[in-house]
Amino acid sequence: MTEDEFDAFYATAFPRLTGQLYAFTGDHGEAQDVVQEAFVRAWDRRRQFLADSAPEAWIRTVAMRLAVSRWRRAKRWLELVRRTPPPASTPGPGPEYTVLVAALRELPEAQRMAIVLHHLCDLSVEQVASETGAPVGTVKARLSRGRAALAKRLAEDGAEDEADVPVRKESGHVR
Repeated sequence: MTEDEFDAFYATAFPRLTGQLYAFTGDHGEAQDVVQEAFVRAWDRRRQFLADSAPEAWIRTVAMRLAVSRWRRAKRWLELVRRTPPPASTPGPGPEYTVLVAALRELPEAQRMAIVLHHLCDLSVEQVASETGAPVGTVKARLSRGRAALAKRLAEDGAEDEADVPVRKESGHVR
């Protein structure tokens, strides 16, 4: 079969084969996919198709085998998913982490990035400098200023929390 003959064959056979495979799979998109894949495989054999008495039957057989193969693969995946227990739920962040994140948000972006990369991602000062494109001395300054601002902010939050705690009287002493 020449390229032109193959193109004509494709134009007439594709809709018919797609309809047949749709009846087999029950999914029009899947039918189109497997028929298209069968035609792609047939393209390399197009010269032999002239000698074959039933090229459409060959493509239909390949498409049906592809559909069955995809169905089996999907079935195995579904069985695997059903056997795998769902992941244990991860608890949300604790109040300390939430306060830390809120305090970090108030820092300038450069200081916040330096602190997160250095203290939470465990990168060295040199690695932070490389990742941010800043000189090592600048990273050290950002870490120093950021830590100071963060300590001040966290101390303020701690003082606010203590102010919210009710005062209890025990044996005549105010606490």
